[in-house]
Amino acid sequence: MKVTKSKIKLFIKNKLATDQDWALRALVRIWEKQTAAEQASEATIENNSVGFSGVDGNFFSSLATQYQRRGSLSPKQMLFVMKRMPKYWSQIESLLPKEKWVELVTKA
Repeated sequence: MKVTKSKIKLFIKNKLATDQDWALRALVRIWEKQTAAEQASEATIENNSVGFSGVDGNFFSSLATQYQRRGSLSPKQMLFVMKRMPKYWSQIESLLPKEKWVELVTKA
């Protein structure tokens, strides 16, 4: 089976929408890509195509810091994260080399 970019995209989006562990790790990894000023203010300040979008910046930043402090989110918060996190698939894809994604998609 040939693993294409579109298959990788579908794989990542599906994982982010259905797997809580993936969604939480992605939430934290995207938050880590925010600048230090954005992390401190829990807002998206710079338009640099990295981190959360302006719409998600405040809420997702607060959820990421809450998750890091408490180790969990409420069921309602988790539903929201899993609904919105798939749009960040390309930033998640950039965290691993293509060979690793091919391996993960092939195993699925």
